[in-house]
Amino acid sequence: MTSLLSAWPYVAGALAFLLSLIVSAHVLLHKRDVRAAVGWIGLAWLAPVVGSALYLVFGINRVKRRGTEIHARMDRFPAPRRLPPALAPESAPAPLGEPLQPLARSVDRVTRNELVGGNLIEPLQNGDAAYPAMLEAIRNAKTSVGLATYIFDMDRTGLGFVEELSAAARRGVQVRVLIDGVGAAYSKPRAPSVLRSRGVQVAQFGGGMVPWRMPYLNLRNHRKILVTDGKMGFTGGMNIRDGSNLRPDVAQPTRDLHFRLEGPVVAHLVDAFAVDWTHTTGENLDESLWCPSLPAVGPSLARGVPDGPDDDFEKLHWTILAGLRAARQRVRILTPYFLPDQALISALNAVTLAGVRLDIVLPEVNNLRIVGWAMRAQLSQVMEYGARVWLNPPPFDHTKLMLVDDEWALFGSGNWDPRSLRLNFEFNVECYDRELVARLDQVVSAKIDDSRPLSRDELDRRRLPIKLRDGAAWLFSPYL
Repeated sequence: MTSLLSAWPYVAGALAFLLSLIVSAHVLLHKRDVRAAVGWIGLAWLAPVVGSALYLVFGINRVKRRGTEIHARMDRFPAPRRLPPALAPESAPAPLGEPLQPLARSVDRVTRNELVGGNLIEPLQNGDAAYPAMLEAIRNAKTSVGLATYIFDMDRTGLGFVEELSAAARRGVQVRVLIDGVGAAYSKPRAPSVLRSRGVQVAQFGGGMVPWRMPYLNLRNHRKILVTDGKMGFTGGMNIRDGSNLRPDVAQPTRDLHFRLEGPVVAHLVDAFAVDWTHTTGENLDESLWCPSLPAVGPSLARGVPDGPDDDFEKLHWTILAGLRAARQRVRILTPYFLPDQALISALNAVTLAGVRLDIVLPEVNNLRIVGWAMRAQLSQVMEYGARVWLNPPPFDHTKLMLVDDEWALFGSGNWDPRSLRLNFEFNVECYDRELVARLDQVVSAKIDDSRPLSRDELDRRRLPIKLRDGAAWLFSPYL
């Protein structure tokens, strides 16, 4: 016994050495950033057991691995089929101007979708405009309705959708509703149980708000997609809840922007929804009902940009970088959550150094306080070479929009933060259309006119405790 007690320090030391060696090998094989690699290796050797445990929890990039696990778990179901593009011959895209051709080629290589012409895209401001249009589309559906959303509250707005979805199901329309597990927990009673009780076929994506599943580190389906009869689509940043209306009776209204789409690009929305539905339920959707031929109906060239921690990893990130690289005159960005990584910060600085006018419109009061603090900690890096930041007063603005020069727009569910760009499943649309971009530019201009400029001096004058608070919040930005 005495010999065993005297030997345990050597055994513990050998195990700690082995742990540090394993962590160092994993870091060298998997880390891309040399600063992160040096930091983790140093921590593993200076604090062997604690450092190795911290690396196991926080240092391993589980994004791709967990995305792969989602696909592996679904192998027991029929393989998800990509719905065909269903493009009519006249929907082939018109030639792009020379400055935008490299951008289109870049996104061609990034995504699995082709750029298609003949689309009609209509911006819908706030739920006051978007929800009636969405409900009418469901009401008029003849064959199929697919709805994917992050939040589906059981308030007045949500119950209106329940009524139309259940009515569509009763008249024989194939109705499929996909709600994220975390988002479903925002409301009581939960939307999936209410919809199911009304005869609507509904599924929940992910495990929901279970503490041991670590909801702030898990994968979420943050996409907002509605498609009716495979012909009309809606997407953008809007959840289904009363708060997205600006009615006087809404206690905490949120401004937002959604889009109605018609034409060949709707097939990209159907495809994204169909793949998520099959991965969640194992059911393959009937192509004859969900993917009709789509003729040209408008002037827009457009393409869906799905993004997620699977085959579509960092597609949105690369699309944003390509858009910034293409800018020649100006870039305008609206986002509620702005926590760009170093690659995006460098690209934004390169834009302003090249003489491009860069305007970033952010909420002055964020609905997620810690995110607002983290944003302030990082803004000085973005403003270093002349970017202009505008703080928009309440009500909180949830709009997600990027405009480049006078011809290119990017809109959808993705935010400028690590969760959207690395962890969530998102869906955005890129669009080449001077008339649409001009209309969206007016929306941005109106918001800027209502905002106040943020100066670097104001950031520098923050009191030291505030700077430390903001900096501490910034450390958690990958998980916010």
